[in-house]
Amino acid sequence: MPFKFYHGRTGKVFNVNPRAIGVIVNKLVGNRIIPKRIHVRVEHLRPSQCRAAFVARIQTNDAKKTAANKAGKPISTKRQPGTPAAGFALKKQSVQYQNPMAFRECF
Repeated sequence: MPFKFYHGRTGKVFNVNPRAIGVIVNKLVGNRIIPKRIHVRVEHLRPSQCRAAFVARIQTNDAKKTAANKAGKPISTKRQPGTPAAGFALKKQSVQYQNPMAFRECF
């Protein structure tokens, strides 16, 4: 099993052996980042899911483009920013002042 510092870290595969996989992981040492090469058994690794949403969006955009090309209409697949939240007005309430108590009144 790898050293506890490397638990949960992500890296790039640089070597594949029959029993282990070599991974390059960045490690913060002092004020610098050092790329470390470690060999880890396959049981302790899993593929990253960070690109799953990106790849799914590419596939849906390709499907939209092919459908638009068949229909002969141009289409934009750029992401659009979300709309701002709907506005609202606060009901006017009476102002309540909180005056500090004198020190002798506290006891």
